[in-house]
Amino acid sequence: MKQLLAIFLAAILTENYILEKFLGICPFLGVSKNRKNAIGMSVAVTLVMVISTAVTWPIYYNILVPNGLDYLETIVFILVIAVLVQLIETTLKKYIPSLYNALGVYLPLITTNCAVLGVTMLVLDKHTANPASFGYGQALVNAFGAGIGFLVAMVMFSGVRERIEMNDVPKFWKGLPITLVAASLTAVSFLGFQGLVTGMLGY
Repeated sequence: MKQLLAIFLAAILTENYILEKFLGICPFLGVSKNRKNAIGMSVAVTLVMVISTAVTWPIYYNILVPNGLDYLETIVFILVIAVLVQLIETTLKKYIPSLYNALGVYLPLITTNCAVLGVTMLVLDKHTANPASFGYGQALVNAFGAGIGFLVAMVMFSGVRERIEMNDVPKFWKGLPITLVAASLTAVSFLGFQGLVTGMLGY
């Protein structure tokens, strides 16, 4: 239980896929202008992360590796993610059209979101490094934690951007420059969690 908690907290705080690994920057900068859209996007990404990991892990170890096809993992994983995104997109379009319209082009972009692909592929490296203690269950917890970490980063940054919009920013800082500076400061703030998680859980 302690190990699962460590994996979960690490995926949110010390191994945050946006703020520490710098994956998924496109939706981070594009959808974070509005908190509601940021939450909707994050929930969709979290769902795709967990289901993708649940599907790609057994495909990799039960089909690709035994047949010597592990070099196809990137292509296979992208195809799996693309199918899942299509299902979510169809569901949102039918049942939550307002969120579907708000997300716009960023919803299909989950297919090529490197954060989603990164979660499915990097858990394989963790299993390779420590197969005795990092299995299928740990991979699912890691994927869920990565999704929550994505949500935390998106919500935090949407709050920062809303405050920026309400302030008088110098003309040469407006737009992308102030957004990138704010993003870098948000990422730096997460460095403080490194010692906290390591000290509390020894992970």
